[in-house]
Amino acid sequence: MQGHQPPHFILDQAAQGPIQSGLEHLQGRGVNLSNYKIISLFYSSDFEACFIRLIDKVTNGSRIEINQTGTTLYYQPGLLYGGSLEHDCSPSRSIGYYLESLLCLAPFMKHPLKIVLRGVTNDRIDPSVDVLKATALPLLKKFGIDGESLEIKISRRGMPPKGGGEILFACPVRKVLQPIQFTDPGKIKRIRGTAYSVRVSPQMANRMVESARSVLNKFLPDIYIYTDHMKGVSSGKSPGFGICLIAETINGTILSAELASNPQGQGAAVLPEELGQNCAKLLLEEIYRGGCVDSTNQSLALLLMTLGQQDVSKVLLGPLSPYTIEFLRHLRSFFQIMFKIEMKSPEEECKGGEKVLMTCVGTGFSNLSKTIR
Repeated sequence: MQGHQPPHFILDQAAQGPIQSGLEHLQGRGVNLSNYKIISLFYSSDFEACFIRLIDKVTNGSRIEINQTGTTLYYQPGLLYGGSLEHDCSPSRSIGYYLESLLCLAPFMKHPLKIVLRGVTNDRIDPSVDVLKATALPLLKKFGIDGESLEIKISRRGMPPKGGGEILFACPVRKVLQPIQFTDPGKIKRIRGTAYSVRVSPQMANRMVESARSVLNKFLPDIYIYTDHMKGVSSGKSPGFGICLIAETINGTILSAELASNPQGQGAAVLPEELGQNCAKLLLEEIYRGGCVDSTNQSLALLLMTLGQQDVSKVLLGPLSPYTIEFLRHLRSFFQIMFKIEMKSPEEECKGGEKVLMTCVGTGFSNLSKTIR
């Protein structure tokens, strides 16, 4: 096997570079990304280059080749190694951009991953650290990835454009994943949330809470939204505020919505009352879409189903997002796996919008990197 060179893929217009990087590591195949605008890895602090450096840190033996024009990247994955690491993320994208890929890779490393990521914790583009902590970690636990060592801890908050936030992500390793049958989302029993503010008046958070509650109290009495106002070094380098709302059902389904203020000096100023109300409406829309996994984590659920034991896994999702549809194409390219997709009308489910029942047989992926003790 030493001299064997695994086949590699040629992918054009790599809009989902982090996804491809994660899948190629799990499948052990090289990937050739054409028209991928790295534009000088060594002279640019762009987020793609920063992401490649992160993947290089958590692996051992990865090989990266970029052509002279900076439009084609060849990547040969190495061993997923893990360990205790630190990484400074590019402030042009939030930490959530990097964390989404680590959530896919961390359970399959040689050593448990414990990494400190620095940069922007909340922005208007990527899932925030708060949402991933509240939704992705419970999803990992359903597949058997649990324990005290699974955590996301926010030490400092950082808003764009300068960032200054810091988080700790720790994840244990597993040899195999459990198949799941997650088809009944259940009714909403409570709503929780966090309203945060940094380098602005603490009243901003209270105003967001009041406006969000004015919308949600019409539907449910069990609502509690925490206020998080960090000061000094913990507040990062830029002012801003935002709110993250979580709806939890009786069967353990967690749906999320979030909004953040515009970065300093960019776009129109946003009132906290407007932000709170709009976020509450986004949560109601997410509840209407429904499913057992919210739209942010659809791709993570489908990947873990693919990597499960050779048994049937089922999950009920709301309407598939464009990101998830593209992800399904990548799963077919890398793992030769196709899902059975059944449309469920609102009449069948008695609530919300149209649902999609996703069914697949796992590939029986086993973590050969895991240390045997």
